[in-house]
Amino acid sequence: MRRPILLHPYVTEKTMNAMSGTPSQDLKDGNRLEFVVRKGATKAEVKKAFEERFEVKVDRVNVKTMKDGKHAIIKLKEEYSAEEIGMRIGIF
Repeated sequence: MRRPILLHPYVTEKTMNAMSGTPSQDLKDGNRLEFVVRKGATKAEVKKAFEERFEVKVDRVNVKTMKDGKHAIIKLKEEYSAEEIGMRIGIF
């Protein structure tokens, strides 16, 4: 059995702002979601898993390693909405 790549969404006030964008940037810096991912996952694996699971297109993936695991910041293409994905997975 394959281990999942996307473990769970990481939700904080900062990540909620990343979904819609911040007023100081005219809401242009949004459309991002943050997930805790499997430690050995690559950016390409995260992108593929996210696109398959949520049926969207990913613009870019950035990763950072923290004490609680590896985090992936996923920026969606402009024609897709991070807020809509957030509603589907129950963040709102």
